[in-house]
Amino acid sequence: MKTYGAVLRDAGSDYEIVELEVGDPGPGEVLVEMAFAGLCHSDVHLRQANAGGRYPIVGGHEGSGTVLAVGAGVDRVQPGDHVITSFLPACGHCRWCAAGRSNLCDVGATIATGQLPTGTWPFTLDGEALGGYCMVGAFARHTLLSEYSCVRIEPWVPMDTAALLSCSVPTGWGSAVYAGGVKPGDTVVVVGAGGVGVNAVQGAAHAGAQHVIAVDPVAFKRDFAMTVGATHTAEDTRTAADLAHQLSWGVGADVVVVTTGELDAETTKGAVRCVGKGGTLVLTALAGVATETTLSLLGNPITVFEQRIQGSLFGGCNPFRDIPRLLRMHQEGSLELDSLITRRYSLEELRQGYADQAAGETIRGLLVHG
Repeated sequence: MKTYGAVLRDAGSDYEIVELEVGDPGPGEVLVEMAFAGLCHSDVHLRQANAGGRYPIVGGHEGSGTVLAVGAGVDRVQPGDHVITSFLPACGHCRWCAAGRSNLCDVGATIATGQLPTGTWPFTLDGEALGGYCMVGAFARHTLLSEYSCVRIEPWVPMDTAALLSCSVPTGWGSAVYAGGVKPGDTVVVVGAGGVGVNAVQGAAHAGAQHVIAVDPVAFKRDFAMTVGATHTAEDTRTAADLAHQLSWGVGADVVVVTTGELDAETTKGAVRCVGKGGTLVLTALAGVATETTLSLLGNPITVFEQRIQGSLFGGCNPFRDIPRLLRMHQEGSLELDSLITRRYSLEELRQGYADQAAGETIRGLLVHG
């Protein structure tokens, strides 16, 4: 079928709206009509370079939609179902899924190219086969997914806020709860209070942190963080480090979560200053994929203070366990989603949405299809 979507033709190019051909679903595949897509900073990284992937590629990975058709053998969803797209597929059977670490599922090996686990390329552009970012391609009105990337939700669930559960909410929330292991009474610092960071703030608060310090140079984001669980804010990591030591009676932060738009050496150095004895540094932010980023850390304090550095992919969440859990929390009033959506954009306004994000004017921009 024919559809429209936003495509990157090469590194450094802008998103271009084009007509695409979407294939029919084969075995294990699902055809979805997208309703909403979140504007995630990872799709900015995709503009810079597609490490391990290729161009052209359809952007977008955080979204929600309706199943139109399914291929042979698909039993997780059926036509008419509402789904949230998981940017990390989970097969449930590989070594990592079996060990409870489905965010590292082997089926996700081709998320950079967008080729589905079946070997199918979901889109065709001018006769050339191409993939959707993270096997999703949420910036297209219609997309072909693996059933491993579809999390079914009830039809009464609003699909706009549900879209955020595809990436930003579990990534941030899990970075505090799972990767950071925040415990009651902890002092937590979250560096970067954007779409992922404010959910790390929510996660830290849910886990019982005594103090949650949100760090961001943008006053709007700091103010917003205070509405979802932050107890204190700071403009920079130096101020946050002083505050963390003061609040913890000289110990420092138990957990520091880095959720900035891009990971760089200076930000990491500042985050390390906040980490206390026995503390954990969680790196959720991604470095710019166009260049390698080297992080230099002092070895002796890490050794003698038994500090831990923990990478975090999708916050360590399992999409089929945690997306429904977080959705239930929202429905029962303990997780904020609605106010995370700052502005809504049409497909034609996608560039403006990312310009607003770069200017620090949004927590989450939402692309509205149709």
